[in-house]
Amino acid sequence: MHPESTTRQWRVPVTLPLVKLAGAAFLVALGLLFAEGDPVRVALAGLGAAALALWAARDLLAPVRLAVDPAGLTVVTGFAGRRRLDWSVVESISVDDRPRFGLRNQFLEIDTGESLHLLSRHDLGADPAEVARLLQPLLPPFPAAGRSRDSGQDPTPR
Repeated sequence: MHPESTTRQWRVPVTLPLVKLAGAAFLVALGLLFAEGDPVRVALAGLGAAALALWAARDLLAPVRLAVDPAGLTVVTGFAGRRRLDWSVVESISVDDRPRFGLRNQFLEIDTGESLHLLSRHDLGADPAEVARLLQPLLPPFPAAGRSRDSGQDPTPR
């Protein structure tokens, strides 16, 4: 992606909220199937289903997690809010790659100095390392006055 390019977006894969909604329906069915007249089991299954449905709703309300244009980028914050960041406030873009619970997790880190935005492969629908490689050339050569950019920051996984 070149600085003169148009907007580029990374979004949640379409199937992800559908899987979450199916999981919510499955939890309700399990709760009703194994309730045996116990309202606590139904309530627990309902709470789990509601949490999954709420998580799916976020994916449906704010599917685009990262949008980039020549002037800056827009990231999702909170439940479904958006925050516009000019390139001048972005200090670094990197990939946090670490094992966790026996699995390898990668997150795209967008650091503004005042806030840190983390986006996973599931948020982006793409490999965070590849997204970082595409965004690195768009960073201005020097950060805003009074800030220092870690010039040794490598966008590839650690």
